[in-house]
Amino acid sequence: MSDSEKIVSLKNARHKTKETKKEDVQKTQEPVICSFCGRPNTQVAKMVQGPGVNICSECTMIAVQYLILEDKLPSGEAQKILDIFWSKIK
Repeated sequence: MSDSEKIVSLKNARHKTKETKKEDVQKTQEPVICSFCGRPNTQVAKMVQGPGVNICSECTMIAVQYLILEDKLPSGEAQKILDIFWSKIK
């Protein structure tokens, strides 16, 4: 998977088609940096770009895990997803 395929852009998502979004990502030559951990897209599994903010897949899963565990009782399905994700990252 190339670095440009690892970036999902949500910028102006309501106004662009899929083809236009892919063209924009492919034109991006410089690394996209996660706004939370500071890692570039070349060091993470996936990167989501939003308007003025980026988040990598690892930070997304940490946030999801925090929100699930905030309730102290993660559902069985949610825990399976978290376990699968973290096992593939290591």
